[in-house]
Amino acid sequence: MLLDQTRLPAREVELVCTDVPALVRAIRTLAVRGAPLLGIAGAYGVALAAARGDDVAVAAELLERARPTAVNLGYGVRRAGGAYREAVGKGVDPERAAAVALAEARALHQEDAEASGRMARYGLALLDELLPGGDGHRLLTHCNTGALVSGGEGTAFAVALGAHRKGRLRRLWVDETRPLLQGARLTAYEAARNGMPYSLLTDNAAGSLFAAGEVDAVLIGADRIAADGSVANKVGSYPLAVLAQYHHVPFIVVAPTTTVDPDTADGASIIVEQRSASEVTELTSLRAGVAGADAGGSLVAPVGTPAYNPAFDVTPPELVTAIVTEEGAISPVTGVGLAELCARSSQVTIS
Repeated sequence: MLLDQTRLPAREVELVCTDVPALVRAIRTLAVRGAPLLGIAGAYGVALAAARGDDVAVAAELLERARPTAVNLGYGVRRAGGAYREAVGKGVDPERAAAVALAEARALHQEDAEASGRMARYGLALLDELLPGGDGHRLLTHCNTGALVSGGEGTAFAVALGAHRKGRLRRLWVDETRPLLQGARLTAYEAARNGMPYSLLTDNAAGSLFAAGEVDAVLIGADRIAADGSVANKVGSYPLAVLAQYHHVPFIVVAPTTTVDPDTADGASIIVEQRSASEVTELTSLRAGVAGADAGGSLVAPVGTPAYNPAFDVTPPELVTAIVTEEGAISPVTGVGLAELCARSSQVTIS
């Protein structure tokens, strides 16, 4: 059972996925999204397949292919699938093996919630170190990184929320995050629910905020972090990193160690998901959700207009001030530093 994120902020609607193909559709249509939560959903999907008596290997393959960039999805699928295969290999009957897979998914869910809390503490400590004094932090964020993407209160958003609770958040600047408006529909929704001081802006207005000196730090999440520290995140993140460097503003990535992929050597090796042109050329129901309406695919460009619509872009490590995980923060960002950080985690091993 999922909160259907395509219906927010107009309506809070539960989406029930009774089999893995339904969950795959939910992942591809962004009803459930966000790197850590995709890992949790993937693990529960494997447990669902096992409980139904479906072919778990086939289900796992379908889930892993649902979105190629988010490394957590495959991690969650492999973790629950591995627990299931190990149980079966020991002669455990299918029903008990399904219970083992479910227990593993629940354990991953709990670990992610705990990691979220630790990331928030490490991130807030880093902000206070980088931005001493003043009357509160003015933070710019992109896409959505709160409780909607996590077993806990999120990644980058959880840091901003921690600052708010301690009276140290002056303003949360929320990028709309075009074309599907995850910032407007989801981050603003979460900020409002938590009583945070926030303002929404179009993505292309961020430069004027930097120029006016209104941004103290940028906080984003990540969908995949390569072994060299390159960060794949929602498209629009890389331009913010360039702006931040030019204006001498810290650019901070907050993500659990499960988002680090030691098998992806560098940013050029990251597969970037390309999405449908209709998300750009039509006012889809996802974008219309800001107004609580179903646009029914109203055109915003001439019929047949080609569109470039990558879901993510890649920020090189030299533009990243720090990466914050549940195991602490590294700055400057290097492959060696990232490996040492992740080696402290029980969830990721980098040789």
